[in-house]
Amino acid sequence: MLRVGLTGGIGSGKTTVARIFESLGIPVYNADTSAKRLMNSDEKLRGEIIKVFGANSYKGTELNRSFLSSEIYNDEKKLDKLNALVHPVVFRDVKSWAEKQTSPYVIEEAAILFESGSNKFQDFIIGVTAPEELRIRRLKKRDGKTEEEIRFYISRQMDEEKKMSLCDVVIQNDERQMLVPQVLAVHKRLLELAKTFSKKDPPSEETSSL
Repeated sequence: MLRVGLTGGIGSGKTTVARIFESLGIPVYNADTSAKRLMNSDEKLRGEIIKVFGANSYKGTELNRSFLSSEIYNDEKKLDKLNALVHPVVFRDVKSWAEKQTSPYVIEEAAILFESGSNKFQDFIIGVTAPEELRIRRLKKRDGKTEEEIRFYISRQMDEEKKMSLCDVVIQNDERQMLVPQVLAVHKRLLELAKTFSKKDPPSEETSSL
């Protein structure tokens, strides 16, 4: 089965693109949502997070998001520690999920596809991009965050131009070019690619960089 990555910076609209693929019958795994789920449901991961960040990381069995966010907000070392715990668990979960699907291809949607090393498990990568000012307007409306907060989050992600240069195809979500025809064209390309795709052995979790 063809494994496809879908990525883009915060506010780019990659989730909107993912929903269009889902409407076409393609299963989509949302890595960000799944990471939050696994931090609650995976007992081993929960224990490791508590060991590193302390008992305040959880309220009972529920992740204390406000506490953890404050811990990693402006501390890249702590963020790296959290990612080093969470990413391998997500890798295993998406692999198990993908093996259960029967479609010609599956999509993993992840904001930090390259940063996490998840790109090494993909056969094809789609990038979604939008002008920064448009992304800021969307996030102000969606999340109610200030422009300063949004620019801070953008600054912590991979440079947009570099990220898009690493993708096999880029979808423009700039509200000028129609989105659905772009997705349909990529879908057609992936269906053709899936026909000729020969399964390759994915890199082991031990050798992937986190």
